[in-house]
Amino acid sequence: MMEPREQAVAETGLRVDLASRSYDIVIGSGVLRELGGLVRPVLARPAAVVVTDTNVAPHYLGTALASLRAAGIAAGEVVMPAGEATKDFAHLETLCDRLLAAGVERTTTLIALGGGVIGDLTGFAAGIVLRGLAFIQVPTTLLAQVDSAVGGKTGINTPRGKNLIGLFYQPKLVVADSDTLATLDARQRRAGYAEVVKYGLIGDAAFFAWLERNGAAVCAGDAAACREAILTSCAAKARIVAADEREAGRRALLNLGHTFGHALEAEAGYGDALLHGEAVAIGMAMAFALSARLNLCAPEAAARVRSHLRSVGLPTALDDLEPRPVWSAAALARHMDHDKKVEGGRPRFVLASDIGAAFVSDAVPAADLISILRQFGAA
Repeated sequence: MMEPREQAVAETGLRVDLASRSYDIVIGSGVLRELGGLVRPVLARPAAVVVTDTNVAPHYLGTALASLRAAGIAAGEVVMPAGEATKDFAHLETLCDRLLAAGVERTTTLIALGGGVIGDLTGFAAGIVLRGLAFIQVPTTLLAQVDSAVGGKTGINTPRGKNLIGLFYQPKLVVADSDTLATLDARQRRAGYAEVVKYGLIGDAAFFAWLERNGAAVCAGDAAACREAILTSCAAKARIVAADEREAGRRALLNLGHTFGHALEAEAGYGDALLHGEAVAIGMAMAFALSARLNLCAPEAAARVRSHLRSVGLPTALDDLEPRPVWSAAALARHMDHDKKVEGGRPRFVLASDIGAAFVSDAVPAADLISILRQFGAA
């Protein structure tokens, strides 16, 4: 008879293949209740600290702790403030101090229970506290389940840009309970959905076509549609990370829309006024419009992308934001100059020759970039 973890892995069948640092992605309904049994085999010793936030804790912290303790794991907790503003030096210092005060040892495992903010912050802390603690991702948002929890990118934001301070630091396991999506509001589901669309746009035209038919169901929280979207997205991410862990090649395609999106987030001040997925949605629309302007793809492809994003309620231009921001094209371009993907002083963009056919380029004339930013509402 299979153990709970073996059964869950067999049903999901997803693994990030990184030789001795390989790990499984477990996706399923109700797997949070099985957390203790799922994580016990990867722990150096039965001791863990669950890091979560004030939004997630009331819903899922009790279930996670009960499961861990039932499996004989001594489990502590740290609850951080919710929101993108928590991804900064001050909160990183707070988290590290609280972990040290709790007496963590090098054999203690951190468990990130939450969305992308908690996953990024906990993973970064794991990489630097005591020169490295193991950590496990337990993503509770659609965005984290399909993207940020997989692949080992960790980090914090600074006033100079998004995720400019951080580490590539892989988790030991990812456990994604699709039931946690039920407590997301519609806006958060849509924001996560933007990262799902990305996988179709960069290399899977058939998946994008499936999303055109089923995207509304995913955003509405339909269980079957969400499971398919999560499995397909995680499988794509796992393949890409296994082939290019540190973004020297194909992994850079996962940044579709992000060079634009990170500039928008920086200008917005990393608050709830503009969620990461909303910024990425606008950024993907901009990236395809820029590709069309440079005669790299047909205008019809760019229109199709924008139409689909709009159909599920995602913003595709500054005019769609409320309140409508007044940001200058020059200021947004300056943010891009500080993006971590700059190479040789030139911003790198993910562009496309068609839906499902993306590539990286730094050959974007400044005048065309400014024109696209203004076309999408910048001053």
